[in-house]
Amino acid sequence: MNKLKFSLVVLLGACSYGVLSSILKVGFSNGYTFPELLGGQYVFGWFGLLILVLTFSRHKVSLKNIVSLLAVGTTMSLTSIFYGFSVKELPASIAIVLLFQFTWMGVLIEAIANKTFPSREKVLSIIILFIGTMFAGGIFEGLGQQLSMKGILFGLLAAITFSLYIFASGRVSTEVPIYSKSFLMTTSATLFVCIMFPPTYLMDGTLQAGLWKYALILGFFGVVIPVVCFSIGIPKVGTGLGTILGAVELPTAVIASITLVHEVVSPLQWLGIVCILLGIFIPQMLNVRKERQIARFGHETTEF
Repeated sequence: MNKLKFSLVVLLGACSYGVLSSILKVGFSNGYTFPELLGGQYVFGWFGLLILVLTFSRHKVSLKNIVSLLAVGTTMSLTSIFYGFSVKELPASIAIVLLFQFTWMGVLIEAIANKTFPSREKVLSIIILFIGTMFAGGIFEGLGQQLSMKGILFGLLAAITFSLYIFASGRVSTEVPIYSKSFLMTTSATLFVCIMFPPTYLMDGTLQAGLWKYALILGFFGVVIPVVCFSIGIPKVGTGLGTILGAVELPTAVIASITLVHEVVSPLQWLGIVCILLGIFIPQMLNVRKERQIARFGHETTEF
């Protein structure tokens, strides 16, 4: 059941990402801008990981690993920035559907890297996830809208960078202790965000006036939990399954929007949520069955 345990860790990280959109909406309603909230998220998240490193992980890391992890960290921040621009240009339902193309992109990247075709189970899961995402995102209820090509481009770029982040989390510097790895990736991500959006909120009183509350929550759910969980889980479950598990972010986002900002969810969106959960459950169920067969017969009898 080791793979199931690590799958649950990845699910926790993805669920953590799912609550961000609702927290951001609450922040927007209280007068804070996207650069302020995003900057606060990364700055506070970076400090949180720094505390974890100083407390639990004072290990030396080679220069090669430092450079590699700093490079990986840029994909984190690029995902947030691209998605933010996409949401500005497009309806939120369309933007989230574009972002969620990372599910099949991640499986494709893994297939190319491993030079193997994805298993039938993964292909089936991706098809179900794609259908579920279309319904859960409410895209069928917004047909006929005039869409910004710039917004579509930013949404797809967010999907590409997120799939690259998940892939790199499972492949790059896996021997580095979890907290050190997470801290180094977040360091470059934070620097990149601060370059794109200068942190004037640290000096002009915005942080002390109330931004700190949102930054603290966003940093915890948007940086500390997901980065640590992905660093722990994805090397164990693989990129393909990791991206499939990451799809739980959308149902979490919808449920969070109901509880935190009291949005109304249509029956079609609930159908989409069920499809996504089914698409996530299929590979887990088949993997548990495979592990039981291995334990019983002493060898693999099915391929996943």
